Amino acid sequence: MFLLGTLVNGLLIIIGTLLGKMLNRIPEGMKVTVMYAIGLAVMVLGLQMGLKSENFLIVIISLVVGAVVGELLKLEDKLNDLGGWLESKVGSNGKGSISEGFVTATLIFVIGAMAIIGALDSGIRGDHDVLYTKSIIDGFTALILTTTLGIGVIFSTIPVVLYEGLIALFATQIDRFVPKELMDQFIVEMTATGGVMIFAIGLNLTGMVKIKVANLLPGIVVTGMIVTFLFSYHHMF
Repeated sequence: MFLLGTLVNGLLIIIGTLLGKMLNRIPEGMKVTVMYAIGLAVMVLGLQMGLKSENFLIVIISLVVGAVVGELLKLEDKLNDLGGWLESKVGSNGKGSISEGFVTATLIFVIGAMAIIGALDSGIRGDHDVLYTKSIIDGFTALILTTTLGIGVIFSTIPVVLYEGLIALFATQIDRFVPKELMDQFIVEMTATGGVMIFAIGLNLTGMVKIKVANLLPGIVVTGMIVTFLFSYHHMF
């Protein structure tokens, strides 16, 4: 079943959120310190991912063009509006906006190589190990995020399952028309581009700055376009 890893990922996010909701008596000072710790860890993870690029110019161009497209489309505002709509349906969070929990968790769980690589492995080889590992990490992260950002984290399950599920579905056919070398190059540069976004999320979690990370998301698509163009160019000449 090619969706098994995706479904486990969604389930552990839900379980982590519910456990985090039950641990609502954690002292406020501890929550703040834990959030700083998560932010710092996320920044280091993003930095490690970003340094994996084999051509950092691709990363820079992808982020700049992606930022322009994201600002024009107002992706961050749309995500926040969706979070606000969810909040209006389920009521106040009590700790902060449901929108903040939803957007922050969605960006953390969706951006990154593990989501794409894991979903590709599930679809192409029926191997769910990467997504199982990601599920454990996401579940623990959901628990911690919920103690500080509230129940809004649980709604991130929806985009995570849709995102990974669609990639896994696509991956069942991908090896028929995408060369392995091209896919490997894309994963490397996508990892680096996503790593910069992950680093930005870490900065946001520490409260140092407020970067509209969702507006950078089109950079992933731009990365794919640049890598495909360079791959085609090199094989033509």
